[in-house]
Amino acid sequence: MATVRTAEAHWEGSLFEGQGEVELVSSGLGHFEVTWADRAEQPSGNTSPEELIAAAHSSCFNMALSNGLAGGGNPPTSLDTRADVTFQPGEGITGIKLTVIGVVPGITAEQFQAAAEDARKNCPVSKAITGTTITLEATLAPATNYSN
Repeated sequence: MATVRTAEAHWEGSLFEGQGEVELVSSGLGHFEVTWADRAEQPSGNTSPEELIAAAHSSCFNMALSNGLAGGGNPPTSLDTRADVTFQPGEGITGIKLTVIGVVPGITAEQFQAAAEDARKNCPVSKAITGTTITLEATLAPATNYSN
């Protein structure tokens, strides 16, 4: 069954002098201020469309990678992913870099890299934003025995 998630945005004024707000409607997690200066310069406590894309992409990538690893018989202990979305005024989003560190017992660095590449190409957010270059850096961290 399909799901729909909703966010709403409101803007007042011109691009450079105006300001807006985005609301995460489905989750009810809050309202976030947005301005051109926060998007194109320093965030100064506000968010941007690119930061929201980064949040969506890093969480979607982790879910896809976790599923792929578990499907191959090696569920991860943990995955930590950072998404850096580059915005260039006048050009738009010029690239996304995913950096993942995974703790996955029982696989090699090469197997982890292959699984991460598959997730990079096939997570739903990656597929939705095919108009930009998405790069990947994947590091397999050593598994630690947490039982004493």
